[in-house]
Amino acid sequence: MTARVGVITFPGSLDDGDARRAIKIAGAEPVALWHGSHDLDGVDAIVLPGGFSYGDYLRAGAIAAHAPIMAEVKAAAAQGVPVLGICNGFQMLVEAHLLPGGLIRNAHQQFIRRDQRLRVENAETAWTNEFSAGEEIIIPLKNADGGYTADAETLARLEGEGQVAFRYLGVNPNGSLGDIAGVTNARGNVVGLMPHPEHAVEPGFGPATPAAMRSGVDGLKFFTSALRATLAAA
Repeated sequence: MTARVGVITFPGSLDDGDARRAIKIAGAEPVALWHGSHDLDGVDAIVLPGGFSYGDYLRAGAIAAHAPIMAEVKAAAAQGVPVLGICNGFQMLVEAHLLPGGLIRNAHQQFIRRDQRLRVENAETAWTNEFSAGEEIIIPLKNADGGYTADAETLARLEGEGQVAFRYLGVNPNGSLGDIAGVTNARGNVVGLMPHPEHAVEPGFGPATPAAMRSGVDGLKFFTSALRATLAAA
């Protein structure tokens, strides 16, 4: 059985094509979905891609969180369907209350792009099960509103219950509290992160590593993890 992974395109999405390509490279069938639809086309997993949905008006991800298809995403997530939010998709997930906390303007008030070192904190989610806890990876990062924030009680719960999925290493690029780069819901099927794993799935086109320039493929495990999770649930 070939898993079918939907990628939702919103007005202003930039990385939906890259996400579909990453899914195909991982061995699944990418399915293009539209923000104005109420049909998830029976997909096994869902990706909310990066970009500037609806021009980032109001707040990044805030309008997209109320798009028609998000009602279906919420229902699917409640049923355990794996959902990944990348950058703007992460912003949508917190605005839709599928993940805790929020994302605000970078601390230095500038757009940032870099190859970012991360540590995998939780390797038991639908999108991280092919990593090892404590594994260090390099994933491209590009955002202006990537500062993760939450109240003290929420942060304590995230830390105490293992819901921090990824943490920045070497440098905190955007002022995120606790160096948090990504989080998961308690069930482990919904994950959001600011870096872009879909840009690190093919040899020669990923970030620079000590092995060779632009050789990183650390992002591929996100998508193969989802395939593993959907097969386990079948």
